[in-house]
Amino acid sequence: MSHVPCFMSQIVASRHLARSIAMQSFYEWDFNGKDDSKLESIVEKNIKEFGPGLEEIDFIKRLVSETIKNLPQIDKIIEKAAPEWPINQIAIVDRNILRIGLYELLFGNHEEVPPKVAINESIEIAKNFGGETSGKFVNGVLGTVYREIGEPGKDYPTRAELAKKREEEEEVKKEEGKTVDGSEEKKKKKKNKLAD
Repeated sequence: MSHVPCFMSQIVASRHLARSIAMQSFYEWDFNGKDDSKLESIVEKNIKEFGPGLEEIDFIKRLVSETIKNLPQIDKIIEKAAPEWPINQIAIVDRNILRIGLYELLFGNHEEVPPKVAINESIEIAKNFGGETSGKFVNGVLGTVYREIGEPGKDYPTRAELAKKREEEEEVKKEEGKTVDGSEEKKKKKKNKLAD
């Protein structure tokens, strides 16, 4: 039973690291002139440096490639959501956290990454890597976009609720085949003893 929450926390930590690596890769790409031909090698280098043995490599690569694919649209959305901040005046860290967060919020698989998870992850990464007000800024921009698009997935179950549901389903499976007095289990034990 207790292995489910532990497993879920490993996934959450792994995904957090994956997003951090994607953000660091975008930072380096953006800082060095946005040469798309170098982005893949930047990602590979950062995976080796910051995530050796990480199981979420496909997630990182998909996050980076899909964010780049949708970048013109994402940047326009940032400019609309933060009109007082032209895209090139937003701090590089914040700009790239917003890009990743908006990709997940607008184009990502909401069953895999619910919108609120995408927003919360972006805020945490902003607090870890950005300036003093980065978390608030990222929260403000992503929150504005989330409300503008009608709060998709607000009724999705949380990770904790999903873990609890899986745990309950496992319990039901364990109990299947048992009678109230446990006679089914006793018959199985008896058969196993006879077979030995």
